[in-house]
Amino acid sequence: MIVEDWSIGRVLAWASADFRARGIESARLDAELLLALVLGTDRVRLIIESERLLSRGELAAYRELIKRRRSAEPVAYILGKREFYGLDFRVDRRVLIPRPDTEILVEAALARSSDRAMHGRALDLCTGSGCVAIAFKKARPTWSVTATDVSAQAIELARENALRLGAIWGLRFLACDLASALDPAERFELVTANPPYIPSAEVDALETGIKNFEPRAALDGGADGLDVVRRVIAESVPLLEPHAVLAIEVAAGQAGAVSELMARAGLAGLERHRDYQGHERVVSGRSRD
Repeated sequence: MIVEDWSIGRVLAWASADFRARGIESARLDAELLLALVLGTDRVRLIIESERLLSRGELAAYRELIKRRRSAEPVAYILGKREFYGLDFRVDRRVLIPRPDTEILVEAALARSSDRAMHGRALDLCTGSGCVAIAFKKARPTWSVTATDVSAQAIELARENALRLGAIWGLRFLACDLASALDPAERFELVTANPPYIPSAEVDALETGIKNFEPRAALDGGADGLDVVRRVIAESVPLLEPHAVLAIEVAAGQAGAVSELMARAGLAGLERHRDYQGHERVVSGRSRD
């Protein structure tokens, strides 16, 4: 049955206003993405067909998604996907939602390992959705990549992403605490990590959509935010080949402290890589001879 009063254009205007009144910054975008999901189309088609009337079933389905967004559930979880480094990753509450800033970790890894572009072994710790490991593997298909996460559920989803994106060959997933499941004799030319780095006292002050929906274990980095970062450095350095690279994503304002930790661990050639907002987001360094 067609409901005459509700066209695509009208319902989008209403949903956008509703979201805006609730303090959702990306109100129009969210409204469009959710309606496109219901209709099985894209945002461009919504504009072209703005006068098309919606059926009762379509309106009912859209209302349910609006209710979920009103509760602050992230759009990425509602859609079940998020684009990262030009790739569509499946995401749900098992993993953090990939952020654009984390693309800087991939860029730093590629840039600092460019002298070994044809062959190498990489280890990605705290892999979550697998976004860093998979994006790196797609760019360096001849490399062997290992990805670990303490959450077996996250590893399950990361493996699904690798299979779907055609990156599973030469990519190993392990459910373990950092590098604990690795053979002690294994060595790598590159180690990357996006560990939890938010100070515990600040987690509850995060946006509702983050603190209530994303896994706290992937956010909470201890009293100063660096508990897991310290462990990443301590456990990674013995795994590095000579002149290998360790690159870690950190919170804004942590780059200085992390650079010092890396220097104390014996790493040289330290670099700080800025994100799209100009914050020092990734710290990297090289092992010595």
